[in-house]
Amino acid sequence: MVDSISGSNSMRVGGLASGIDTDSLVEQLMNAERQKLYKMQQEQTKLTWQQDSYREVNTSLKSFDDMLTNMKLSTTYNQKTTTSSSSAVTATADSSASNGSYSIEVTQVATAAINVSTGSVGGDDFNPDEPIGEQFTVSFTTYDQEGTEIKYDKTFTSSDSLNDILKDITNSNAGVRASYDAQSGKVVMEKKYTGDLNKDNAEIDFGTDNAFFSDFLKMGEESGGQNAKIKYNGVLDVETPKNSYTLGGVTFNFVEKTNGPVRVSVDNDVDAAYDKIKDFVDKYNEIIEEVNGRLDEKVYRDYPPLTDDQKKEMSEDEIKLWDEKAKSGMLKGDSVLQNGLFSMRNAWYSNVETGGEYTQLAQIGITTSKDYLENGKLVIDEKQLKDALRESPDGVYKLFSNSAEGESQGILQRLEKTVDSTMDNIYKKAGKSTYTNDQFTIGKRLDDVEKRIDDFQDYLTQTEDRYWRQFTAMETAISQMNQQSAYLASNFGG
Repeated sequence: MVDSISGSNSMRVGGLASGIDTDSLVEQLMNAERQKLYKMQQEQTKLTWQQDSYREVNTSLKSFDDMLTNMKLSTTYNQKTTTSSSSAVTATADSSASNGSYSIEVTQVATAAINVSTGSVGGDDFNPDEPIGEQFTVSFTTYDQEGTEIKYDKTFTSSDSLNDILKDITNSNAGVRASYDAQSGKVVMEKKYTGDLNKDNAEIDFGTDNAFFSDFLKMGEESGGQNAKIKYNGVLDVETPKNSYTLGGVTFNFVEKTNGPVRVSVDNDVDAAYDKIKDFVDKYNEIIEEVNGRLDEKVYRDYPPLTDDQKKEMSEDEIKLWDEKAKSGMLKGDSVLQNGLFSMRNAWYSNVETGGEYTQLAQIGITTSKDYLENGKLVIDEKQLKDALRESPDGVYKLFSNSAEGESQGILQRLEKTVDSTMDNIYKKAGKSTYTNDQFTIGKRLDDVEKRIDDFQDYLTQTEDRYWRQFTAMETAISQMNQQSAYLASNFGG
């Protein structure tokens, strides 16, 4: 049998003279050689799996790090809740608001100016979506919430429809909604903002000579906007163009006129603050569980990564089960993760010299689980934490967040420092998706393995060629001997 080799000029002669199954023999010899290649490919796969495992941990750490930013805000611990004795007045309060009771009496709510056509526009058969048929210059003056004058001025062609014009007005910065009511055939123009913004004059001023509004739309007299009027705590009279007013960190919203004073109370929103702290602690516990799980994960040394040939002989379920064991323990005992966990625990447990009543987590009801299998997870005494938030939200805030250095540094700042350091160390080992391989340790090893695989594949090609040259030479020699033997036998026999 004669075979040609791709990329080679040599001829392969197998078994013609000797009767040996040269193809099978060379394949067996090459399979033995390829075992080294399989080892390198398995090493490459394991490095990729390890890189992925590191990056998964960093994704979790990044999510936790993002939560740290919000947890450093004082508003997280000092949120406010409000209650009102009447639905006519509602309120919201920011963290600067003082707890207490407020009296609000609304004698007038703010309204927006509105103007409506006095008659049907365009007659009985008018279609607001068809071209008007004549050119109009549409101009008017209005005012924003600060009383600043805004001018609208635009020329429309005869091909524009009424709805085209009204839509343009509505979408402009004039602060006016303009619409056509099909049932009455009238146009309605109303301010988007409440209040008397033009000091008792028209809020939508069409001027004295404006054919579009006076003749075509037949706009009538404006029902002017009015300001809201309130009495605060029975003493302060307030007039505002909006149906809301902010004072001392409390924003009062006016729904309707009241029958006498309405009582609004402001207090600490303990539940909201507690929920945010609990979510943060739960996220930390997830990190602890995930990282410890990876550190303690069993290594199955009898389950190396499968080769392509091995996968061909297995079902999908068998491959999945095998890979689960093969991928197990990629980060077992990893020093970077161990050091990161140790530093995070220290950040939680170390005292914080706040100058206040709370200097450690146990004082506000956050302690370490007594179950050693929890690996240092935190547990919360709900009542104790809520009591602390109710009595001294600022004290809880200073315990968690304090940008000072040394022993006065807050828990969050300490956590942020150690989380960032751990993530940086993981980046050095496993990189980011934006990194090139030469920027991190595993990437460099992957490049090295890739080069060794390429070199070894060249070696395999050369080795297979050598085997075939040797067997071809042997077959040639045997063939020549057979010819000589036949020649001698022929002569002696003759």
